[in-house]
Amino acid sequence: MDKKPSSKKSKTALKEVFKWMNDAKWVRWIPFIPGLVGVLLYVNTLGHQYALDDAIVITENMFTTDGFKGVPGLLKYDTFYGFFKEEGKAQLVAGGRYRPLTPVMFALENALFGDNPFFGHLINILLYGLLGILTFHLLRKLLNGTMSPTASTAMAFFGALIFIAHPLHTEAVANIKGRDEIVTLLACLGAWWAVLQYYDRKQTGWIWLAGIALFAGLMAKEHAITFLAVIPASLWVFRKDLSPGRYLQMWPLILATGLFLAIRGQILGWGLGEPSMEMLNNPFVKLQDGRYVAFSFSERWGTIFYTLLQYIKLLIWPWPLTHDYYPRHIGIHTLSSIWSVVSILIHVVIGAAVIKGMSQRTFWGFWGLYYIATLSIMSNIFFPVGTNMSERFLFMPSLGFVMILVWGAFKVLTPERGRLIQLGLVLLIGIGALLTVIRNPVWKDNYTLFTTDVNTSVNSAKLQNACGGELIARAIKMEDEGLRNQMLEKAVIHLKKALEIHPVYKNACLLLGNAHNYLMKFDDAVQWYERALQFDPNYAEATNNLQITLRDAGRYHGEKMGDLPKAMQYLKQAERIKPGDFETLRLLGIANGISGSHQEAIRYFESALSVQPDNAELMVYIGNAYFHAGKPEETARWHAKAKAIDPEVLTRLGVTGVAE
Repeated sequence: MDKKPSSKKSKTALKEVFKWMNDAKWVRWIPFIPGLVGVLLYVNTLGHQYALDDAIVITENMFTTDGFKGVPGLLKYDTFYGFFKEEGKAQLVAGGRYRPLTPVMFALENALFGDNPFFGHLINILLYGLLGILTFHLLRKLLNGTMSPTASTAMAFFGALIFIAHPLHTEAVANIKGRDEIVTLLACLGAWWAVLQYYDRKQTGWIWLAGIALFAGLMAKEHAITFLAVIPASLWVFRKDLSPGRYLQMWPLILATGLFLAIRGQILGWGLGEPSMEMLNNPFVKLQDGRYVAFSFSERWGTIFYTLLQYIKLLIWPWPLTHDYYPRHIGIHTLSSIWSVVSILIHVVIGAAVIKGMSQRTFWGFWGLYYIATLSIMSNIFFPVGTNMSERFLFMPSLGFVMILVWGAFKVLTPERGRLIQLGLVLLIGIGALLTVIRNPVWKDNYTLFTTDVNTSVNSAKLQNACGGELIARAIKMEDEGLRNQMLEKAVIHLKKALEIHPVYKNACLLLGNAHNYLMKFDDAVQWYERALQFDPNYAEATNNLQITLRDAGRYHGEKMGDLPKAMQYLKQAERIKPGDFETLRLLGIANGISGSHQEAIRYFESALSVQPDNAELMVYIGNAYFHAGKPEETARWHAKAKAIDPEVLTRLGVTGVAE
């Protein structure tokens, strides 16, 4: 460890400044304060709805919604399989995802409480509070023996509080799906604490408990594997030990990791697979000559280093925050870009400092290693993780940053500066807490989240598209036609921006078709659906919505505009796409009957009746068509069949003066 913190003068300063921590009134409550703060910070999320990826793992996952019965499926398949419900789509991101622990929790909650987001948010908050308590205990135990009890308590206390209050954690706590981050870190810190217990007490049970905890962390999220490096490194620095024998005694952790990897490999396969060439599943592709190609070496690494610099910036200055860092919120950078160069230099310095610090067993060296190790898996360095970056990826690494910050404050601590240092740390906690409380309401629901963050992630194709989709969903529920159309037009702006960023974004084309359909701009809607089908001829939703739009256009031009030829044109196009659609056939029967083509009307009505054989109203229409075709006996027969099914049908349809 560093010489200065262990010096007599430094110890005296720490003991004098933080003597209040030895007060009997405080001692018993100190461990619980970080937990209580964690709970209070997120109380204002209890009334929130589901948002963002909650649909994938909770509300629209066929296993989660099946409660207890769905648990085997969650353990058997990729985490996203229950949402996509088909092979292949679950592994859109390289390597797939096997994280069953929190989905199993969601399934059990669904079985016990039903479809109720209140309990999901409540459990997140309580787990986060528990994380605050465990963080304090882990830090204090880690530091015991390297500094005085007062100093270790003070450093653990402020470290846990600053960590808990950091605004970057809002995504992990305020979004129910973010529980995987909380549970993973809880499990990893629990495993770490158990290893320290084993080391200090020499009791074998603790190392087995550590293995179980690490396995749970791995089942929540794969990057728990980084603690295979973090835990031994902590023994090297804080317990002055990393003997081969000591490391071998931690074999339950290795066994837990091996077991998890074996299960994961059996379910997902052993390879990472080929990286997706779709921009929203692989941020390191770009459009070139009408198709997506991989970034050059310079572009890939320049962009990665730029994002690593953005992570540091967010740790220091977490504002503004956004849930979306998809392409191209993070633009394309090369190794010669100024900010990429700055990032490379900073990370070279960090790397050299960590190597030097670890060789000298320093506090800052270890926490620098912790930051690098826990971020590495999600950094895109080893494989693409599906997005440029994410605030939730800093949930675990942020503890390293916080502890270096606290260490820096304690390094300059003297009795004279004590009150100022404490005030500064409290102020930092207060600012973090305020930013957290302000950020939380944004996570109320998808509409609030998307329409807020789109102002920050202006160049994210995914968020522009999501915002457009959410605006459409809101608009079609509005009764005021003027406000409804205004919202739809606003959705069109966002969706066109999404296409500007991602020119072959088929879902944006689909949503643009939907928006124009609701605006009754049918020709524009048809063009957007046809464009989506150009990108993907097998796009079932676009085909279905195109048919519906053509049918709606036919109804509109026939009923509202009185333009039968145009109505027939649209309806026949709709029929070609889906020949057996009942409503299209019915409308074609009506249009032909009005235009005087009674035999064609009969043909279409009878085709529609083959789809709905017991439709009494349709039988009346057929009878009427026969009447106008000069076959009253057929009219009577069909009307009789209709009355046999529904005695009131003729009266309800106002059929008078027609032979029965």
